[in-house]
Amino acid sequence: MTKPLHFPGKLVCFGEVLARLATREFLPLSDAHQLELHFAGAEANVAAQYAAFGGAVSLVSRMPANRLADACLEKLRARGVEVSSVLREGGRLGLYFLEPGFGARASVITYDRAHSAISEVRPGQFDWERLLSGAEWFHWSGITPPLGEHTAVVCGEAVAAARRLGVKVSCDINYRGALWTMAEAAAVMPALVRGADLLFCGATEARLILGARTEGADDGAYGELAGWLAKEYAVGQVAMLIRSGATAHEGTLRGLCVSEGHPVFSREHQLAIVDRIGSGDSFAGALLYASASGMAADAAIDFATAAAVWKHTIPGDWNRCSVAEIQALAGGAGGAFVKR
Repeated sequence: MTKPLHFPGKLVCFGEVLARLATREFLPLSDAHQLELHFAGAEANVAAQYAAFGGAVSLVSRMPANRLADACLEKLRARGVEVSSVLREGGRLGLYFLEPGFGARASVITYDRAHSAISEVRPGQFDWERLLSGAEWFHWSGITPPLGEHTAVVCGEAVAAARRLGVKVSCDINYRGALWTMAEAAAVMPALVRGADLLFCGATEARLILGARTEGADDGAYGELAGWLAKEYAVGQVAMLIRSGATAHEGTLRGLCVSEGHPVFSREHQLAIVDRIGSGDSFAGALLYASASGMAADAAIDFATAAAVWKHTIPGDWNRCSVAEIQALAGGAGGAFVKR
């Protein structure tokens, strides 16, 4: 595993930050007596991963001026995420409730994020020219557009400003059926992702939201799918995770990235799952870090996939790992022996 060739530039992430309330001991909500608090949100998860590797990262969001949001921002600052660009206004912080699954029972997420502070954001409220000044990358996801009346427009403002400034754009389709339908997403996302420098997209999202017509689930089919996305949407790189598994606590994971028309796969990892929430965001944050550091395509996809694998062992949405730990895992190191 090669080391980064140079220190990565600044990343700016835009999206909602939520409080996560999870039951303990795999209990359903109906039987829970305690809830464990973490903070979350796809773009905040990406920011936390990028910062964990030592990268400079700023989070742009809108959060209420209350103690719950204060606690969240304190946690982000402690992780190395710069939060001075967060607007402190609006009524509430969005919540989500997690019932962790085990075995044949899948995890269940219940959102309580209606009328959250970011859902009420207005066009022109963020000075994107200032917020993106000096950044190398801007990252957003498809979770944000359906949150409110104007959130899709604000995403468009950010993407347009990034392109004017020469800031590279990264987008994760990140479809959430609890927020909008596939048809609604298909009416909004294609125009916003066109021309992105890096696109994270699963196979189902590609077919039902972005219009891909490829079929199959082997390496050739996945490579063809990602290549089609890159060509059809004029995207620099397309990346995805390929998962398999019959239970909530075990499975396999591989990564794929297509750059300049060439598909590169990571090796397959066996998963023993403590908490899979946020693993895709760890993948995104790690691939952004690898790309910004100048890693070659094969090293970058190995590194990013290893970060996603590591996240499956960490409770909460935010990964906790170092570059050295992820490089070792990507290189084949395992957890069978105690390190002393």
